Amino acid sequence: MLLGALGLVAFVAIWKLAQDSGLGKNGTIPDPFAIPHALAEEWHSGRLASAVESSLIHYVWGLAMGTALGFALGAATALSDTLDRLLGGVVRVLRPIPPLAWVIFAIAWFKISHEGAAFVISIGVFWVNYFTTHAAVRGVDPKYYELARAFQQDGAWKRLRDVTLPAAAPGIFAGVHTGIGAALMALIAAELIGMPGIGQEMNVAAGVGDYGTVAAYMLVISAIYTVFDTFFVRLERLGTQWRPS
Repeated sequence: MLLGALGLVAFVAIWKLAQDSGLGKNGTIPDPFAIPHALAEEWHSGRLASAVESSLIHYVWGLAMGTALGFALGAATALSDTLDRLLGGVVRVLRPIPPLAWVIFAIAWFKISHEGAAFVISIGVFWVNYFTTHAAVRGVDPKYYELARAFQQDGAWKRLRDVTLPAAAPGIFAGVHTGIGAALMALIAAELIGMPGIGQEMNVAAGVGDYGTVAAYMLVISAIYTVFDTFFVRLERLGTQWRPS
């Protein structure tokens, strides 16, 4: 705790020294001590609340859709060799395409809207969850299935519910956890291009040289991630509390 606090103090001190030394041309390194004022100004103007609300709407929708679809398809292809081979070519073609490349189609299909932003976010989250779920389900120890058969747990649904998902849960949760950060990166990238929200406000502030406000919104992004991350860690503990410590 103390070391963490000292690290933060050192970080701010280095930041301030860099700003005072003029390393950033044309004020591109903002004064760290002016950021609280920039935050207060954005809050009182109503821009901060509006941007956060807008970002959270498509962030939550995109995160939920990408997680659900990635989990479902990842588990399905892991459990079915036929489906895995059938979709293998599609996966190899689509996987290398970054979520940001889909922004053009998102605007064409959904215009500049929450739906378009959620679509872009869901793509980034989908692949993270697809591959982690696929690997986690495929990696379940066969001995668990043998044990289930010994206790007459032969039905496909029973095996999935009582053996596969509990055994694969740590890997699945790791994918969801990673997806929280991936969704936030896709969110800001989409908004910097024109989707409404925090990224758009950062772009507007940068356009007029107000880098203090840009940094203030960066701290807001960090706070949003911290809230979601803290909630998820607690949820993960509940979901894997059966595991030995």
